[in-house]
Amino acid sequence: MNLLDQIIASKKREVALKKEVISINQLENTDLFNAKTHSLSKSIINSPFGIIAEHKRRSPSKATINHSLSVEEVVQGYENFGASGISILTDSQYFGGSLEDLLLAKASVTTPLLRKEFIIDEYQILEAKAHGADAILLIAAVLSKEEIKSLSEFAHAIALEVLLEVHNLEELEQSIMPSLDIIGVNNRNLKTFEVSLQNSIDLVTKIPAAFVKISESGLSKPDDVKLLKSLGFQGFLIGENFMKTDNPGVVLEQFINQLKA
Repeated sequence: MNLLDQIIASKKREVALKKEVISINQLENTDLFNAKTHSLSKSIINSPFGIIAEHKRRSPSKATINHSLSVEEVVQGYENFGASGISILTDSQYFGGSLEDLLLAKASVTTPLLRKEFIIDEYQILEAKAHGADAILLIAAVLSKEEIKSLSEFAHAIALEVLLEVHNLEELEQSIMPSLDIIGVNNRNLKTFEVSLQNSIDLVTKIPAAFVKISESGLSKPDDVKLLKSLGFQGFLIGENFMKTDNPGVVLEQFINQLKA
């Protein structure tokens, strides 16, 4: 069993336990569940660089990235220095995140928030809305076409946008459907964790113009973003490059200034 399979098996157990503790009715009756959401896709399109900056404490490939900064510090820095969106990792076991991080982010900024999670069940989408998300991530590598369709349509029904993450042409071709808003090409192989920008370069022209196109992972240099933008990408999800520093917001500002140069 590879790491991705382990994560999904763990996530199924986690969701089953959560359903026993917090009911759907409780999630649907939170204040945030009924609050207006902000469009991540429009924010990306209306930005010159479309940076989605990520709050990320650790990952399976990097045991520790940054445990010293509060969520509030990080997301306020991102908002103040030009992020088009903010991604909040909510997986606890492998990434050190939580739904509480999403709540704190919602209380701290108005920038559109993406719940970055291994979503396999409608319950997690209800959780996302109840904790302040504006958009959710779906990962083509762990979902069937039917699951992507049902989960994305469910998200739209409660006013959440959908970012679908793909890793190769096969995943992209089987997943294109009207209930998606953003398609992201992940440059990281989720099974080996190797990173290659060639993923994005190969797939950008295969993504229909109806969808906002973003590139994810391994984007550490402004020149990489400039290249991918020139090829047609409108947004870029960047986490570790900012989070490994003492002041992610300032480093984001410096990164954007280099893009402008």
